[in-house]
Amino acid sequence: MENITIKQAQQRVDEWINTHGVRYFSELTNMAILTEEVGEVARIISREYGEQSFKKKEKDKKLSDELADVLFVLICLANQTGVDLEKAFERNMEKKTKRDHKRHKENKKLKK
Repeated sequence: MENITIKQAQQRVDEWINTHGVRYFSELTNMAILTEEVGEVARIISREYGEQSFKKKEKDKKLSDELADVLFVLICLANQTGVDLEKAFERNMEKKTKRDHKRHKENKKLKK
């Protein structure tokens, strides 16, 4: 599979919803689903990198799959609310660069 742009990902999700789904879930439902998916990511992180251990039924869960689930629902929310994630991401990176260009380098807590 070749790399795709964020815009192409938004188009693919929209095509999938219109082909395999009936319609987008409501924004509130998708927000709840996004929260659930982020919780699944947190569960894996806490077990893989934290002090918790996996339960037997959790061993097959993959972080990459759960992050992709988060991305899918995030794209659904963007599509149904008219957000161009590619443009929003570029604006956000510009904002962070202007605002934080020195902040992290000057943070004593981040010094090696």
